[in-house]
Amino acid sequence: MSKRDYYEILGVSKDSNDQDIKKAYRKMAMKYHPDKNPNDKEAEEKFKEANEAYEVLSSPEKRQRYDQFGHAGVNGNGGAGGFEGFGGFGGNGGFEDIFGDIFDMFGGGGGFSSSRRRNGPRKGADIKYETTITFEEAAFGIEKEVEFFRNDTCNTCDGTGAKPGTSTKTCTKCNGTGEVKFAQRTPLGQIVNVRPCDECSGEGKIVETPCEKCHGKGNIRKKRKVKVKIPAGVDTGSVISIRGEGEPGVKGGPKGDFYLVIDVKPHEIFKRDGYDVICEMPITFVQAALGDEVEVPTLEGKVKYKIAEGTQSGTIFRLKSKGIVHPKGYGKGDQYVKVIVEVPKKLSDKQKDILRKFADESGEDVHEQGKSFFNKVKDVFGV
Repeated sequence: MSKRDYYEILGVSKDSNDQDIKKAYRKMAMKYHPDKNPNDKEAEEKFKEANEAYEVLSSPEKRQRYDQFGHAGVNGNGGAGGFEGFGGFGGNGGFEDIFGDIFDMFGGGGGFSSSRRRNGPRKGADIKYETTITFEEAAFGIEKEVEFFRNDTCNTCDGTGAKPGTSTKTCTKCNGTGEVKFAQRTPLGQIVNVRPCDECSGEGKIVETPCEKCHGKGNIRKKRKVKVKIPAGVDTGSVISIRGEGEPGVKGGPKGDFYLVIDVKPHEIFKRDGYDVICEMPITFVQAALGDEVEVPTLEGKVKYKIAEGTQSGTIFRLKSKGIVHPKGYGKGDQYVKVIVEVPKKLSDKQKDILRKFADESGEDVHEQGKSFFNKVKDVFGV
């Protein structure tokens, strides 16, 4: 079953701004939230669908990838070959604020307050890494090994932060909850607020004897190498995602993701326009006048092309399917070649005599475009 369009799910247009998208999501989330629709499977599915749509459309980078590549651009398969945008790098951005509003609406009940979310399992931070590839590598794809640093669970204390043979102690100030409550009087009455415990920094436990290797942090900085398959057709700004290769999660949460951002080097000959390739090719005056079969450079090697007799400088011809492959499998772009007729700067006396004889022999007929131009001058200025 194919996925619905994310814009359709939220009921917004493709040119909607961030505020419109956030407002539409807030409305959907409040309407279909499970606490408001208990035991309603249809509402639950719509709630999940709205969450997925907002996660993509609320991130400028993910939204760009979705607009360009559709669902394939943002729903990676957990491997290195999937396109996916990146957004937030370490969180869900506006979700926290929006869900805070929703839970406030339900009176903070349901066992899912914002403070409990803060102290529950959380996904680790994402890692962004930039790499530069050549024009050809972007056109045909390549597998690259990238090397970066990330935090990994300390193998000495298994992530507890405590020295082997010792254990952590439950914080006596918050009784292991990681948060403390305090009352505040307001004109509306007494309000009870919750904040992270300052004794244990919201962890709910205290390490009395820290691990000597990680100094009580529970993780250490390590070098990591991964192989990434960069598919054909990527361009500067394309993002490849690898799920689970980011920073460790908090309190048992999943690892973050790794995002490889592509930068493509300029080419000496070719320029890119979408999936088309453009280049300029010089030819001689003789080739332009008499026509000739020339060799044209392409990304796949040289090909022969017949220049027609009387070709003018600036003429553009097309080489079909000699461009760049589309990542979504929509075929290949074309190559467009602009012909530049070179006028010789240095001529021998003999070459000059030949050209003068050519001009005498041709008379006025040699300048068809010139005649047209001067006729227009006469019409404008009357001379």
